[in-house]
Amino acid sequence: MNFRFFPFAQRMNYGHLFLGLDTQVPLASGSSITGINFDNGATTPPLRSVMEEINRFAPMYGSVHRGAGYKSVVSSQIYEQARTEVLKFVGGDPRTDVVIFVKNASEALNKLANRLYHKHKREVVLTTWMEHHSNLLPWREKFSVDYIEVDEQGRLRLDDLVAKLERYQGAVKLVTVTGASNVTGHRNPIYKIAELAHRYGAKICVDGAQLVPHAPVDMRPSHSPEHIDFLAFSAHKMYAPFGTGVLIGPRAFFEQGAPDYSGGGTAQLVTPDRIIWEDAPHKEEAGTPNLMGVVALVAAIRTLSALGMKKVLQHEEELLGYAYERLRWMDGLTFYGGIPLNQQQLSQRIGVIPFNVEGLFHEDVAELLAREGGIAVRNGCFCAQPYVQRLLHISKQEMEQHMANPSLPHPGMVRVSLGLYNTKEEIDVFIDILGRIVSTRSRSLRSAKMGY
Repeated sequence: MNFRFFPFAQRMNYGHLFLGLDTQVPLASGSSITGINFDNGATTPPLRSVMEEINRFAPMYGSVHRGAGYKSVVSSQIYEQARTEVLKFVGGDPRTDVVIFVKNASEALNKLANRLYHKHKREVVLTTWMEHHSNLLPWREKFSVDYIEVDEQGRLRLDDLVAKLERYQGAVKLVTVTGASNVTGHRNPIYKIAELAHRYGAKICVDGAQLVPHAPVDMRPSHSPEHIDFLAFSAHKMYAPFGTGVLIGPRAFFEQGAPDYSGGGTAQLVTPDRIIWEDAPHKEEAGTPNLMGVVALVAAIRTLSALGMKKVLQHEEELLGYAYERLRWMDGLTFYGGIPLNQQQLSQRIGVIPFNVEGLFHEDVAELLAREGGIAVRNGCFCAQPYVQRLLHISKQEMEQHMANPSLPHPGMVRVSLGLYNTKEEIDVFIDILGRIVSTRSRSLRSAKMGY
């Protein structure tokens, strides 16, 4: 593998667009250092443009759809216009799709599960073994769930998807998949999955929490076989951490039935014995909405759109390729999901690197990176335990032992997850600190073997 053809001389540094990157963090030595954040898969720092827009709009903040005063009218207009900008950003169909604002992607997927649920039918949902818990747990209680298999590298097996669609013979209600894994970074072929789902009479939902911030997304027109029926994502993972998420889906679907949550703003008329619900999306947004979160999301979308999502993707691919090119030569590391060996394989990933250090517990590695180098990574199972268990080849018997004794150390990995603002120089620092950790670990292991 050689990623030296990447044009690093022309590489952009996007750090000036963000807040908090120069924050000093303490080290074990008692000194401090400018922190390096490689935990973007969990959440992201705010763009400067987001904070500027929040501060600019704050004096005009008013109640959305709940007043005739000037601030209320302006706030309501901004809130509704935001739906158009969000839909455009992901290529939604304005003729048929509707944007519903929620707290985060987890709530979006729970809402969809609630609205699809039919209490008199046990309908089939296909999901995968590579999902975040947010795209696993909401389906378990309400549907008959089957899981699409992954291969040894954790990649989705399309042949198993086809086999299961064939087996259920049109009984599958929904195929719900992650756009990109928060564990391995594998990007799923969502348009091929959409075409297959539609061929067998199912709808498709894409959990876009890890995809939308890092790559161009196009939901495609509603008449296209590759149309994405439902899309969920979170603002806090795309540099607007103010508690807003998005669920996009067919307006006609959400017009049917009652909302899963009811309350202020969801009904046109209420009598002691009758309710006339508002039209979608308003019937799905109970209570006073998070206007500031929506303002932040739109500001982030405008900045990312101005940069160009293709450039964002290219920049992060270059960083990922550079990181793997350096890491692959380091002894004592185990990678999960496979190492991308060429540009084509790299283009099927987002900037996530999961690994373990031989002889060290994943939690200790993460803590050493933080204490010795001020580097923030995540460790554990990343709210995707069934996937991590498969990648680590943990048996059912081992998991039963952990269930019986939760105090046992939990299996897991260390995860580096890159963002738009990260740099080659930060990767160099990370490699240096990790090299010291591995070297110290190697000396300790040799000493232990020799009886010292």
